[in-house]
Amino acid sequence: MTEAVENLLLVLITAPSKEVAEQLARQLLQERLAACVNLVDAVQSLYWWQGELQSDAETLMLVKTRKEGFDERFIPFVKAHHPYQVPEILALPILAGNPDYLQWAIDETSSTIA
Repeated sequence: MTEAVENLLLVLITAPSKEVAEQLARQLLQERLAACVNLVDAVQSLYWWQGELQSDAETLMLVKTRKEGFDERFIPFVKAHHPYQVPEILALPILAGNPDYLQWAIDETSSTIA
């Protein structure tokens, strides 16, 4: 396993619309908290919220970021800029991939913890 693989995460975030997701994606990229964000529009989410079953159209964000600073910078940033009271922020480890792409993702994200 390469060093880049060990240091990268794929983060899933849902947003209430494509516009909100795109705005948040641009903010994450500008802050160097993400190397790339893919937006998957028209995802149907079913979930429990405040005792009621909900069904909403959302946009799914697939964010490539580094592990370093995830708890200290990434999560607080998303929570501060996301309209949901409890935004979905789920991180999955990247187990393998194109080594050149993985290194690029590391190079494009900030390791500085503010």
